[in-house]
Amino acid sequence: MGTRLIWLFLMWCIAICAIAEDGHDAWLRYARLHEATAKQFQSLPKLVVTLGDSPPIGSAQTELKRGLARMLGREIRASKQTPTQDFILLGVRDQIEEMFANLHVPELAPDGFWLDWTEVGGHKALVIAGGSDRGPLYGTFALLGKIARGENLETLDEVQNPAAPLRWINQWDNLDGTIERGYAGPSIFFENGSVRADLTRAREYARLLASVGLNGCVVNNVNADPRILDDAFIPQLARIADAFRPYGVKLGVSVNLSMPKTVGGLDTFDPLDPRVQAWWAHKFDALYRAIPDFGGVVVKADSEGQLGPSAYGRTPVDAANVIARALRPHHGVVFYRAFVYNHHLDWKDPKADRARAAYDIFHPLDGRFDDNVIVQIKNGPIDFQVREPASPLFGGVKQTSKAIELQITQEYLGQQRHTVYLAPMWKQTLDFDMHVDGHDTPVKSLLRGVVGVANVGMDANWLANHLAMANLYSFGRLAWDSNLSAEAIVDEWMRLTFGNDPEVVQKVREIQMESWPAYEHYTGPLGLQTLTNITGPHYGPAPESQERNGWGQWIRAEHDGVGMDRSVSTGTGFVGQYSAEAQKQFETAAATPDELLLFFHHVPYTYKLHGGKTVIQAIYDFHYEGAAQANEFVNTWETLERKIDPDRYQAVLAQLSYQADHAIVWRDAINDWCLRTSGISDAQDRVGHHPDRIEAESMHLEGYTAVELTSWEGASGGKAVACPKERTSCAVETSINTDGTYDIAVQYFDLNGGVARFELFVNDQRVATWKADRQLPGKDLSADSSVREHINGISMNRGDHLRIVGTPNGGDPAAIDYIEIQPHAN
Repeated sequence: MGTRLIWLFLMWCIAICAIAEDGHDAWLRYARLHEATAKQFQSLPKLVVTLGDSPPIGSAQTELKRGLARMLGREIRASKQTPTQDFILLGVRDQIEEMFANLHVPELAPDGFWLDWTEVGGHKALVIAGGSDRGPLYGTFALLGKIARGENLETLDEVQNPAAPLRWINQWDNLDGTIERGYAGPSIFFENGSVRADLTRAREYARLLASVGLNGCVVNNVNADPRILDDAFIPQLARIADAFRPYGVKLGVSVNLSMPKTVGGLDTFDPLDPRVQAWWAHKFDALYRAIPDFGGVVVKADSEGQLGPSAYGRTPVDAANVIARALRPHHGVVFYRAFVYNHHLDWKDPKADRARAAYDIFHPLDGRFDDNVIVQIKNGPIDFQVREPASPLFGGVKQTSKAIELQITQEYLGQQRHTVYLAPMWKQTLDFDMHVDGHDTPVKSLLRGVVGVANVGMDANWLANHLAMANLYSFGRLAWDSNLSAEAIVDEWMRLTFGNDPEVVQKVREIQMESWPAYEHYTGPLGLQTLTNITGPHYGPAPESQERNGWGQWIRAEHDGVGMDRSVSTGTGFVGQYSAEAQKQFETAAATPDELLLFFHHVPYTYKLHGGKTVIQAIYDFHYEGAAQANEFVNTWETLERKIDPDRYQAVLAQLSYQADHAIVWRDAINDWCLRTSGISDAQDRVGHHPDRIEAESMHLEGYTAVELTSWEGASGGKAVACPKERTSCAVETSINTDGTYDIAVQYFDLNGGVARFELFVNDQRVATWKADRQLPGKDLSADSSVREHINGISMNRGDHLRIVGTPNGGDPAAIDYIEIQPHAN
């Protein structure tokens, strides 16, 4: 009997290991389908006839064989001969009609595809046809996705054409292997100043991008290293292009306008100088000799310290066109970013407004850009905030090709430590009607390109957060079909990523669809923007950092009111950049939607929203509601423990738990700051009152010293305790005045530069130990580095002593903010 139990245990271990996943396959898991689901695909042919020899066609055939083998256990034979049995036909439209004269394929855009059952030569054929050699690859991924989701293929007859011809990813990777605003490990392209020797991950990334219809990838930072176009570096770039080519992904790079001078040996980079023009032409001629299918470049200029045409009194038109003309013979394109603004604005000037910058600069230039220039416009007029209105520039340049720039990497939105599903936010911009010339013109109808800043890294699951991968998937799907709903997209992603179990689909959908509103509520509601640390790592709450500086992300919070007045009548005039019809939505506070009120208007804290609450009470309530929502995500996820593989279940649980705790840091920091600024109390008496909390500075201190934070709202009560460098350890202690079983939360700080250790004792018994090793972005004591440790179910009696011993290490002083003691939750 003992031997049998051991054997069963070993079989159980093998089964668990077999289903363990790290997220590397993302939505291309091709998990084996349940027998009942697999039966409906028994009629799929076992032969694929492939027309053409291009790399994407070859990848389509390989993908088809791989997907059907893994999902259905079916081996597919490949052939290029006229079939004598039922078959799957894979090829470009013209080649198909040439080989099968009686088969008429619908008109397709170059990247479009057609999926259809038909009869050819007396045999049943499943056609995967494309308008170009990328089309069959996209069609293959679409077909495999349908099978993975268990969809019926019997009535399949589907034509899909992309909404925008240019669907690109921007990576902000540096040649040393770091990534600006990258939160998932080092670059998959570069290390130590060179292209990686092993580009397996780059090839796998191209496969992921192709699976959602993306056809270009810029691999380096928009703050471009001039060496990217060195003659000696171009052969290295060619290796990345080789890795991309099988999946139809074109290589692009970011360039710096100063390159003719900084690396080209000229004494100028004036775009109107003939020598500069010749330099760009010569450089791109050399680049295309090495990479004939090179896609084009991205330019960031005259922005945040990047040199630009203004150095010579020139305009973005002058700079963009000189590069465009060098690329034109090779059919390359220039994405010129409209993210151009002065970050030394006069905070005291009531008419100064960063939101105006892109329109003020680019609107007068409309119609002067060459046709292979695409002006790349961020979704909102500021900078990837939790909520902004659609940039008026989408309607302000009517004769210029435009691309929307969306940020997949969560720079201001929790940096992938927080789950925030972004498709609903993107949809609001894409669907916003600019009313150009009085016509219905949603932003999505005005685009030639869709660009996403992705910043994947070497982390196994690409973005260091399993649930954040929904954003990468959704970006590709919206770039392909901007009419899809955010909910439909996340359902697709869910089924491909975690399977088709209805409960899993429903509950993870709930988390994803509620995550953006929750994050907005516990960070910056009512159009306040994100209220994060804009002069630091853009992570934790630091509302004071918005004000009294040149960056222009002001909220104008003062004792009597809050919000930016951007009206035409009394404010900066930003509203006037919209069409007359769109202006009606924002010119008055009464007309403006509550969720954007403070972006457009400065109002008293007592101003009543459409729902009847005052602004200040809504701010208080939203922050408590958002934190509660984040905590509910943990509870929802925990119900799926037996339905998700153990590795991913535990990883997501840890991430959501951290998010729920950091949401409390956000809640308290913003509410306390608003209370101090406005002087108006919370009607529910929550803000500033925490009866279960004991501040560390009020406890008995052994070695610890009380310290004030630079940003006082980053700690409860504005203070924390830190252990001096000369001490090997310090302690805080308090007495318990009731009997019972308690849950204890310790709020502490986890700084980079060291790994502090903590021990929790009840009397002389150690009940918990932990390390401060989360690698948070905070370099000092602030809300960026604030984190919580939970110790639940601790029995204590009146008179017991609760003691925390902190051991500093390196630059981490084992700092503590407070402890919270609550009755144990059964």
